[in-house]
Amino acid sequence: MCGIVGYTGTNQASPFLLKGLQTLEYRGYDSAGLEVLSPDGALHGVKYAGRVSALVERCKVANPVGTSGIAHTRWATHGAPNDKNAHPHRDCSERIAVTHNGIIENFRELKAQLMAAGHEFTSETDTEVIAHLVEDAWKGPRKGDLVAALRNACSRLKGSWAIACICADAPGQIAVARNGSPLVVASTADGAYAASDVMPLASITSHVIQLANSQFALLESNGTITVYDETGDMVRDPSTIDIDWDASAATLGGHADFMEKEIAEQPEAIERLLQGRLGEDGIRLDELRLARDELASIDRVFLIACGTSSHVCQIARTMIESWAKVPATWAYASEFNYEPEVLVTPNTLCVIVTQSGETADTLAAARRMKALGCHVFAVTNVLGSTAAREADGVLYVQAGPEVCVASTKAYTAQLVACALLALVLARANGTMDQNGVARHYHDLSLLPDAIREVFRRSWQDKQASALFRRSSSSLYLGRGVNATTALEGALKIKEISYLHAEGYPAGEMKHGPIALIEQGFPVVAIVPADRWHDKTVSNIQECIARGAHVIAVATDGDEGVASQVEHVLWIPPLPDELLVPVVAIVHLQILARFVALARGRDVDKPRNLAKSVTVE
Repeated sequence: MCGIVGYTGTNQASPFLLKGLQTLEYRGYDSAGLEVLSPDGALHGVKYAGRVSALVERCKVANPVGTSGIAHTRWATHGAPNDKNAHPHRDCSERIAVTHNGIIENFRELKAQLMAAGHEFTSETDTEVIAHLVEDAWKGPRKGDLVAALRNACSRLKGSWAIACICADAPGQIAVARNGSPLVVASTADGAYAASDVMPLASITSHVIQLANSQFALLESNGTITVYDETGDMVRDPSTIDIDWDASAATLGGHADFMEKEIAEQPEAIERLLQGRLGEDGIRLDELRLARDELASIDRVFLIACGTSSHVCQIARTMIESWAKVPATWAYASEFNYEPEVLVTPNTLCVIVTQSGETADTLAAARRMKALGCHVFAVTNVLGSTAAREADGVLYVQAGPEVCVASTKAYTAQLVACALLALVLARANGTMDQNGVARHYHDLSLLPDAIREVFRRSWQDKQASALFRRSSSSLYLGRGVNATTALEGALKIKEISYLHAEGYPAGEMKHGPIALIEQGFPVVAIVPADRWHDKTVSNIQECIARGAHVIAVATDGDEGVASQVEHVLWIPPLPDELLVPVVAIVHLQILARFVALARGRDVDKPRNLAKSVTVE
């Protein structure tokens, strides 16, 4: 999990490389580095264990000059995050340098072979073997053909990779390769560019080439890009995508941090997703590419994801079963992939939910289900992502670029997208008529304004955040679909504040977690006006009796709850209790941010986490 950028052309490489790393830092920020081919024909490298901002300062002193270079920001998998393990890595001659995203599964075997042949290693990473493999290929008949040398090296690798390679003996060239980990390239009048995703390229071009698995490309300083397949044959018509958002969408735009910005963008993201979706005979989701009779025949739905997206799946399961009356099962992709047996029929639907569209465990699950004969749909935020390209149908949530590692706007947009899917299934199989679909669509259209009302009440979250000042742990409780809201709220505060929090079904709290509660212990209870309200109030009283300080997320006017708790985070009433999680979670996002800021945390880049988890 990392960010790769590369440039060769007529401009100085370092400014783009450093800016590109800053744009991609959400993908990993344990360490960073770059290699530039200097005018004297030598590689000039600068590396640093820490944030990209520190690398920028080092480059001001080192002043790497040259018009070709590659760079990398790292999330460590093999080797500690220190200077020697930072990318790029060189070969023995120090004429070749590589950056790599992914995992080389057979690197120990390869490293032993290379060391036996006389190669010397300077890092603990799996990546360094690639540089030495390219070195071996370059010394032989591959000399002068950088792509052929890289292709030869990759033929010996097992695992996943996106690789950028530069060689001092091939000035003006960068060779890149992709297998499992994403990589895009682009050509402009001033040169050729490579990046792990489109974000560093959005200010340069609106048109990029997306490399497919087992493809390679040669980038040349005149802007020429040639794509090759794994046999070395030229690819005449490589896959391309158009960047459909302005580069300013990935800037702070006056906000203090990206988390604040992305929380604020949720109403517009949902409005964008809903626009034009209600047709004369149900919800329009033409991008699913499945006929009405095929949708009607679906007899079971698997919902598979990781992290925050798994919470979307849990709520989506209830929506599908409640509205479409189709049995649904959700699973963590990382666990599902090791289930010995999965029971499916030709009419089973698999829905994968992944913000980035590149989550390795989720992609593996989708491939497994596809091999079993299932229809596979992807709910994702990234145009042209691997999930989108490999699925039978794709529903883009249209939330725009999400830079903060902790997902906010993608989460709520995914919930709404899954609600639309549930309505499509319900209309197709006849469990809901057009009037019912229109009523639910109207309910969904109320969500943006309800969230805007929560924004006007953010002062409540700031006041409530004071309860966490001296705490080392907390408990989040809810019932029904809001037991999942409790899980997501607890995850948010853990991710960005490093305060331990446990999300739990409120009724299960007394079967274990109640032992945590002592005087002053913070408990967050989601207790809207729904069928579980009175039972949740009883659980709140059990917590208060043991000294807990309770923060309640409650529906406007619920004075019975307000009279018992320390703080209330009020939400406006909603016509359908299944939609409450979309609004209630916004309070918990804001609350988590205030707690993290009070504890001096970087809310956009929490430690040990990366936005796109591209390794299993």
